[in-house]
Amino acid sequence: MLYLTPPSTGPVRDAIRAGLLGAMSTPGQGNRIEPGWPWARDNGCFGKGWPGEGPFIDWLASRDPAGCLFVVAPDVVCDAEATLRRSAPLLPVIRELGYPAAFVLQNGVRPGLVPWEECDAVFIGGDDDFKASPESRAMVDAARERGKHVHWGRANGLWRLIRANSMGCDTADGRTLALYPATLGPMLRWLEDNRVRQGVLW
Repeated sequence: MLYLTPPSTGPVRDAIRAGLLGAMSTPGQGNRIEPGWPWARDNGCFGKGWPGEGPFIDWLASRDPAGCLFVVAPDVVCDAEATLRRSAPLLPVIRELGYPAAFVLQNGVRPGLVPWEECDAVFIGGDDDFKASPESRAMVDAARERGKHVHWGRANGLWRLIRANSMGCDTADGRTLALYPATLGPMLRWLEDNRVRQGVLW
């Protein structure tokens, strides 16, 4: 499982260059994505970072999609049906620009609500209870059966990394390294920890 983080400091950028981490880009972040990096683009809807449809698409159109794992279509936190209404028009636009499109799984989602044919990845959002729920696990299993990339959002601790890997996630992300740069060493050790690699807590 690859951990994605804002490329916010020199040591973090060095770790991305070394292949130990991937980059997560968000609206308003301003950090440069270097050629050859694995990276993803979040939408900023968690919080107040959503720039609006026009600027979001303009940014994608001005960049090279090489190395991009997925771009997250806009969502509504903890509301699956509202997320579908908001993201459905932009999923094909993201794809037309050459990027894999990600649909966010929110509270209340069910397999029939996911636009499987319009997305290449699913992003596990929602609150903590949803992330750890049997419903979330079932959605991940449904995504993997369809060959979709699976991402866990806001994995800011060891338990969440273990949980994400146990569910078969391909990637996870968090802001820990951006907020607390000194945690780079512990984070890299966690990612090498057998508990994370095996997805079990003991």
